[in-house]
Amino acid sequence: MTNNDMFDGIPVFVQVVKQGGFAKAAEALGHSNSHVSKTLSRLEARVGARLLNRTTRSIALTPEGEVFYQHCVQLVNDAEQALSLIDQADQIPKGELKLSCPIALAQTHIEPVLSDYLSRFPNVTLDLDLSDKHIDLVAEGYDLAIRATTALSESSLICRKIGSSRIVTVAAKTYLERYGRPYHPQELSQHHCICYSNLKSPTRWEYINSQQNVDVVQVRQRIRCNNGHMQTQLVHSGQGIARLPLFYVEKSLEQGQLEQLFESYRAPEIGIYALYPSRKHLSPKVRKLIDMLQLSFGGG
Repeated sequence: MTNNDMFDGIPVFVQVVKQGGFAKAAEALGHSNSHVSKTLSRLEARVGARLLNRTTRSIALTPEGEVFYQHCVQLVNDAEQALSLIDQADQIPKGELKLSCPIALAQTHIEPVLSDYLSRFPNVTLDLDLSDKHIDLVAEGYDLAIRATTALSESSLICRKIGSSRIVTVAAKTYLERYGRPYHPQELSQHHCICYSNLKSPTRWEYINSQQNVDVVQVRQRIRCNNGHMQTQLVHSGQGIARLPLFYVEKSLEQGQLEQLFESYRAPEIGIYALYPSRKHLSPKVRKLIDMLQLSFGGG
């Protein structure tokens, strides 16, 4: 095999597997069915192994094809990324950037990065939506969304972890003076708790003890809320106990306005992610902002 034909047929093979058949792969590639079929046959002859089992209705990877496919996907992705970097190396970010971000995270961590970004790239205009609700990036035309969550659900989107935050359980001194301080997470079943309704199980709080065992607590829900900023305000006013990402309450804890409970226990960490519709042809304006956010958060 010469170096010139080393990669011949690999992109076609990857498309056939991804599309689930020759016809769809041919359509995606802009070739005929016969061209795709002949290309794959030549690839199999070159590597000396059958890669796909074909029937009139379906295809299936052979064991050899499965192993080969995993490497081929990486090769194609790396090649596309390399071409994209070369193509965009001299491009300056410009145009409108539509960004969605949680309110508190924007106020505490994202705003300084955005200010720096806009100063560096004056040809970018920013359309910023601050909300804790989950939006449909593709349907609503967003370039980028920031998520702070323990588990991502948008499997169709590309995600890049840019940071993380501890989750802490907090209460105001006025609440503790009125209702008493709980010393074990299980005592939360006897307290007023402010629960975040966007979670799958808002009243199910998990804590990890010093032996790395998980304590699952079914808390007593007094208030149910879908906005972390409002939860924080309700905690400040002494309405109950809440479990929040540290970036919501870090300053309040430092200034003694709130108190952290169960410091010897650890809650599951929250990940901070940048989500965007597609890795392919990612624009310089989005790529630069993601890079700056990841640098600001310490690389995820």
